[in-house]
Amino acid sequence: MIVARRCGGAPSTNGAMPMPTVVRDLMSSPAVTCEAGTSLAEAARVMRDAGTGSVIVTERAKVAGILTERDLLRAAAAMTTASAETVEMWMTANPDVLGPDEEVDAAWTSLAHHQYRHLPVVDAHDLVGVVSLRDLMGVARLRPADEQGTEIPAGLEGVVAAETALGDVRGEEGFFHYRQYSAVELAARRSFEDVWYLMLEGELPDRDQARRFAGEVAGLRHLPPGLASMLPEVAERGSPFEVLRTAVSLLGAELGWRPTHDIGGAELRAQALRLGAVVPTIMAAAYNLGEGRTPVGPRSDLSSAANYLWMVTGTEPTALHARAVEQYQILTIDHGFNASTFAARVITSTGADLAAAVCGAIGALSGPLHGGAPSRALAMLDDIAGADRAEEWLRAAVDRGDRVMGFGHRVYKTDDPRSLFLRDVARSLGGPLVDLAEQVEGTAVDVLAEMKPGRRLFTNVEFYAGVVMNTCGIPREMFTPTFAAGRTIGWTAHVIEQEAHNRLIRPAARYTGPPPPVPVPVPGP
Repeated sequence: MIVARRCGGAPSTNGAMPMPTVVRDLMSSPAVTCEAGTSLAEAARVMRDAGTGSVIVTERAKVAGILTERDLLRAAAAMTTASAETVEMWMTANPDVLGPDEEVDAAWTSLAHHQYRHLPVVDAHDLVGVVSLRDLMGVARLRPADEQGTEIPAGLEGVVAAETALGDVRGEEGFFHYRQYSAVELAARRSFEDVWYLMLEGELPDRDQARRFAGEVAGLRHLPPGLASMLPEVAERGSPFEVLRTAVSLLGAELGWRPTHDIGGAELRAQALRLGAVVPTIMAAAYNLGEGRTPVGPRSDLSSAANYLWMVTGTEPTALHARAVEQYQILTIDHGFNASTFAARVITSTGADLAAAVCGAIGALSGPLHGGAPSRALAMLDDIAGADRAEEWLRAAVDRGDRVMGFGHRVYKTDDPRSLFLRDVARSLGGPLVDLAEQVEGTAVDVLAEMKPGRRLFTNVEFYAGVVMNTCGIPREMFTPTFAAGRTIGWTAHVIEQEAHNRLIRPAARYTGPPPPVPVPVPGP
């Protein structure tokens, strides 16, 4: 296995690294490679060990192709035997290549045209490195904006509305992070409580801090008496997620939460902890009341995810199921300036209390274009029923103009990293639903590529989220509430950040009506 290392230009005279302008300045060298006759299983191991999403395929030291994670997925969907199939059968042959002295813009153009994420760098027919979309995104972030656009993008897409230290989404390269850490790596290695601590404190806890913090939030899960007495009546009038909006408002009123403008950081942090701890209890109680059952009280001896499953199902979950739900909720804590997070920050900018801000966020999440897709993706799998029906079903759906649920994302222009991670979580759980989901995914990617050329439609987080939650025993009407339980941590962290450096969010609008002033007509007799 060959693992790539970063090449870099010489420091400038003032000691700073110059901005990369040619491919040589930002390529990784040597490239991660394998031979065309390598088995898919071995190529997958090479990619995993190198931590890369593709491998350059060579024949007699010359570039012969590229094999990506997407190719491995297609092979798996075709029910191939990874140890028997060779790379040559599944790779993209004769890929576009770059010269080391080509301008960076040439790399951008080639990646955009071919929809690659990695390109080989060749000097006189010899492979000398590889340049990735992530490398180019790093350069893009360094480039100053030469001019400000005059057109307002629909939905304010790409407009920078604020600064945040909580995290970011880099959609072109399929990466997102919380603080300075990869969100996917956090989901793989840390607990939900650890990531909660990170979002509030700016650093991961050590062992003692983690134990104290977990104990602190576990003690805040109970419903206050007034809300507990009113919840049965409220639960008769809506779904658990609809109940949550009212319950959060009642919680803030009962606990006397004052406007964020009038309280200090310590008080706001305490409110954020209370809300993050009690939201799962509210939703589990609302679900059980709606089913005609007595709510199951929280347990302080269980982790957040295990306690949530306990309250929803009334059964203590297995460690495997608790960890799967925990990892899903870690991945949903934050995701850039999505609609609900932005709503929470706008409300906070007015100085309103925490309950008001989170109620606004819940309202935004309730919209079908923002939340609720996991159950719809699972309904699609139910309707398809078998892998042998997938292609026919998908083609008919595309012909009708129907949206294929669980595919495509507003931000990601490549694989959604949350979906890739949850696919592995689903595999660890196993079962016929997981097998069906993988087969449908492989078929859907090919069908969408054929019938919607020029559009890159891969699975988003909702596709495997529903599979994971369903397998762990969470009822479908609780999918969006389960998402909200994780996202509440992100909402409250953004409220705290907004209040710490607050300025009223008051954008302008471009008037497009009839030219004023028009004389006001006098009413007729």
